Amino acid sequence: MSDTPTRAGFAAIIGAPNAGKSTLVNALVGRKVSIVTPKVQTTRFQIRGVMLRGSAQVVLVDTPGVFRPRRRLDRAMVAAAWDGASEADIIVHVVDAPAQLKGSGKSVEDVERVIEGLKTHDLKAILAINKIDLVKREALLELSRQLYETGVYTDVFMISASNGDRTDDLAQALADAMPESPWLYPEDQIADLPERMLAAEVTREKLYLRVHEELPYALTVETESWKEQKDGSVRIEQTVYVERDGHKPIIIGKGGATLRWVGEHARQELEADLGRRVHLFLHVKVRPGWSEERARFSALGLEFDV
Repeated sequence: MSDTPTRAGFAAIIGAPNAGKSTLVNALVGRKVSIVTPKVQTTRFQIRGVMLRGSAQVVLVDTPGVFRPRRRLDRAMVAAAWDGASEADIIVHVVDAPAQLKGSGKSVEDVERVIEGLKTHDLKAILAINKIDLVKREALLELSRQLYETGVYTDVFMISASNGDRTDDLAQALADAMPESPWLYPEDQIADLPERMLAAEVTREKLYLRVHEELPYALTVETESWKEQKDGSVRIEQTVYVERDGHKPIIIGKGGATLRWVGEHARQELEADLGRRVHLFLHVKVRPGWSEERARFSALGLEFDV
């Protein structure tokens, strides 16, 4: 870096489930730090990705989706989203353009809920209209106008997080908004999640990719053991917890095929991320009511009493 003063701060990425928040964080960081699957509500806690741009370091807080909570876990996820937003230096509200243009449905309701939440908390946000590659320009302009007139946005960016279209302009705006400050993380650090938790997220992502049609959200992955080996490799043992006996055979698959696929793909990604060999061992256990256990919330960094 030059003599230019360094800048650093936090940018909270909020929005409805599956609006593209995690995809945007991964695009801005330049590497995957957050789970991305076809299922909504897959981000369960605030994952911090670190973006560098010139003399600025932007810590991107990828929050859980803001949606109508039905379970204790849902309430904790939504509370975590607003905690991340209220403590950030700047907020980015990601909106799924195709879903919003349908004019009805859960996605529209969730966007309205975010707008009301911003008003309630007296917060302003940057509006990032996402998935513009799937929508005609005229419709985008009208959507932008309608949302901007709600009065909660300072700027509007039309982006496609999946292919990186126009995300560069958003990245610069975030960097410019950071206050003067020493950097908060080392230059080569891209996320502040412990390796054990990141490893669990990788496996959870592969599970959702493989069985997202059959399995509900009632699963979690915990890294039970992380042992450094003399040859420089690492032995990782993880447990997949499901809530019902009927979920276990879905995870394992016929002749163990599904679990082998998940383990192989998770291992490959972990080896690429860690830069060394990984010996990954997966176990599946039934744990009824795990999503209502205080200890599970603490492990996810979520508040239990909300």
